[in-house]
Amino acid sequence: MSKLLAGAMVETDHLAIQKSEPVVRAANLLFRIENVPFSRWHTKARIIMGSATFFDAFDALSLAFSLPVLVGLWHLSPMQIGFLIAAGYLGQFVGALTFGWVAERFGRVPSATTTVGVMSVMGIACAFSGNLQLLFLARFLQGIGVGGEVPVAAAYISELSQAHGRGRFFILYELIFPLGLLGAAQVGAFVVPRFGWEWMFLVGAIPGIVVTLFIARLPESPRWLISKGRYDDAERVVEKIEASTTRRNLDVERDWLEVERRLSKIRDASQSRRKASWKELFSSVYRGRTLVVWLLWASSYFVANGINNWLPSLYRTVYHLPLQESLHMASLSNVLSACAVLLCAFLVDRTGRRKWAMGTFLVSGALLLALGMVANGGPWAVMILGSSAYAVMGTTTVMLYLYTPEIYPTRMRAIGTGLATSWLRIASAAAPAIVGFVLSGHGISAVFLMFAATTVVGLLAAGAMIETSNRSLEEISP
Repeated sequence: MSKLLAGAMVETDHLAIQKSEPVVRAANLLFRIENVPFSRWHTKARIIMGSATFFDAFDALSLAFSLPVLVGLWHLSPMQIGFLIAAGYLGQFVGALTFGWVAERFGRVPSATTTVGVMSVMGIACAFSGNLQLLFLARFLQGIGVGGEVPVAAAYISELSQAHGRGRFFILYELIFPLGLLGAAQVGAFVVPRFGWEWMFLVGAIPGIVVTLFIARLPESPRWLISKGRYDDAERVVEKIEASTTRRNLDVERDWLEVERRLSKIRDASQSRRKASWKELFSSVYRGRTLVVWLLWASSYFVANGINNWLPSLYRTVYHLPLQESLHMASLSNVLSACAVLLCAFLVDRTGRRKWAMGTFLVSGALLLALGMVANGGPWAVMILGSSAYAVMGTTTVMLYLYTPEIYPTRMRAIGTGLATSWLRIASAAAPAIVGFVLSGHGISAVFLMFAATTVVGLLAAGAMIETSNRSLEEISP
């Protein structure tokens, strides 16, 4: 059959498919999503949702660059610093669990809109808190928005993506997160010494309110609409995707063979259709994936956020550097991280998720082990080795936002991602408090040796990952 005839069949069968059984229509819509290459439609959605992720990252790090001032202003002890950092992550834990469920029930866009709104409003509240207790409360509430936005946004962007080149598309979107951290570092180094710590929160919160309005106007995820049986709504979104470009990914005959393959898969799955539940995460199919990804989130973020949140204060309190120099030296880690994530975006589809994660745990662990041996020598070793270890580990923390939505089906993608990211919140809340305890009792070298030991856990978990590169979401997760 010629391509011309096959193309005519696509057109003539289009109306028939709309009226046919739901399984056939769902398969056709999925085929059409996969068949349109990345276009300006995808780019627009990525930029808007990415803007929220940028300010999410900015707000997450804003406290770290305010703390060197607050330590002297409020006479904070290392333990108080650790608990104040932990407040935001405790809120993020609550947000990740809550809004994962909300996104499955009510949709990705309403959930993302709500979380960004909460995050921005409470950022303003942080700026007007006048003591440790009020700032702790405001950071906890802000954390609910931050923790809810990230997994919902990850599920949304993943569901807009197709199998070929999904790693590059997604991580270029996720590059916005380390850029947000970098922005917070640069703004913090300039704004805090000149205008005060309060402006650090306002700079991140006020633009977030504007971004909230743009997110509310985004189209809903077509894969989520399909999973809910809302085929007419999904059809309208898919038509807009198709209208954004005349290019298609594959020749028509091969595409329709793929449709037939997916039809048989969906028909088999429809025999045992069930609602999404967190209990399915521990079914025979997903139990191993769930435990592995939880270990990856916990170990990588224990290291990454433990380093990143403490570096400004370490330079100031352990090495007694001037405020502005402390902030500038701490910002180097985020410069290196942004460069490393950009490199990851172009290589992760080629190397694979598993090999990349194993490599980062090995390299980061070696750097931290070396740092643990020389940390007492001065701040330059911390700046070079510590910042490099954070940058390397930062590529895996970003890649996990790509990998986790890939290993779960649409019916439980947001729940699975939300629960997985809750482990990053637990680890990120525990790390600052533990660092404060270890630093007070055992010194700076013990802190970095502790981080090096944690990378061993991550390396073992990475070895058990399944490979998802260049496979469709429906193929990876039945």
